[in-house]
Amino acid sequence: MKMTIRTSIAALACVLLAALVLPARSGPTPPGTHQTYEEFVQAVRPARGTAVVAILAHSAGTETTDFLVPHALLRRAGVEVVAVAPVAGAIPLMPALQVQVDTDFAAFDKRYPSGADYVIVPALHRSDDPQVLAWLQAQQQRGATIIAVCAGAQVLAAAGLLDGRGFTGHWWDRKALARAPGARHVPNQRYLADAGVVTTTGVSASMPATLALIEAIQGAPRAAQLANELGLPHWGIEHDSGRFSLDASAAWTTVGNTLAFWRHETVGLPVHDGVDDVALALLADAWSRSYRSQAIALAPRPVRLASGLTLLPAESAQATWTLPVANEPAACQLDRTLDAMAHRYGAATSRWVATQLEHIPTTPATAACTPLASSQSLSLQ
Repeated sequence: MKMTIRTSIAALACVLLAALVLPARSGPTPPGTHQTYEEFVQAVRPARGTAVVAILAHSAGTETTDFLVPHALLRRAGVEVVAVAPVAGAIPLMPALQVQVDTDFAAFDKRYPSGADYVIVPALHRSDDPQVLAWLQAQQQRGATIIAVCAGAQVLAAAGLLDGRGFTGHWWDRKALARAPGARHVPNQRYLADAGVVTTTGVSASMPATLALIEAIQGAPRAAQLANELGLPHWGIEHDSGRFSLDASAAWTTVGNTLAFWRHETVGLPVHDGVDDVALALLADAWSRSYRSQAIALAPRPVRLASGLTLLPAESAQATWTLPVANEPAACQLDRTLDAMAHRYGAATSRWVATQLEHIPTTPATAACTPLASSQSLSLQ
């Protein structure tokens, strides 16, 4: 990660302060606010019998997994999905990668004058762009279900779409989101639907929440098929919210990894046409959250991902080491990435990355995820 010493010290001060003031656990569960999986699926079924999905992006920065995973899975399911931004062009993804988005708001509105059936909102670097907020409000008024992934809920709050609604969200954002008038945090929910607005927990919720949406659109067998391809045996609505917080260990891990700039690494991910968006997103996202490494895509030219999106590789990039995107289910690869990170950077770093992603690592136990010895987890070159 490339940060000046002054910027690093300021960021670390914020992290340490947050560790002191953020609550470690959620409060008691309000009665009558939880939702079952069946209730969620019923709540997000297409109201108009169609399923046009717009996935929002922004040139100021769009979260990698929040954006790439729903887009890829919906495309794989055969759902009509369009990546859209206020202004078409190159979209930097956070914390890694860059893609090309060719449809702007005006073009989308011309093509779909009745609006989208669903609008998916990833975490955006800028959550208060007036053009984005007005477009979301207009889409909701036309009947779209608005779905925020992770900190995309901040955008919904700025647009007034959390007012009077229950929400879940990334553990870091709970207190801020609760400031929306009448909004209430519902703990222990991986995703939640309330009056046409959906929120999810952290980054890794993009997989289970998208599978639940696919079940609502195309039925349980299709969702189960895609889950098996992902190596994800469970995509239910249950979640242990109290497990995630910024504690002293995470804060000191951030401090130590950031200040040891001489040990920082660039992880090169060789990519090619047809590479799996989901696996690439999870690899790049995880390695770029360690405060020890930054992932970049390596290719001699723009690459067409499996979903059809154009990936723009890093220009004139030099990698400390390279890591191929393995030919295995993406969910399995995430756990193996965290395992490899523990061996390379230490268990504390791996735990902190999993916490940022709001992901509970599991030992691969399905037929799709054949367990490997730790030394074979990933091939680091």
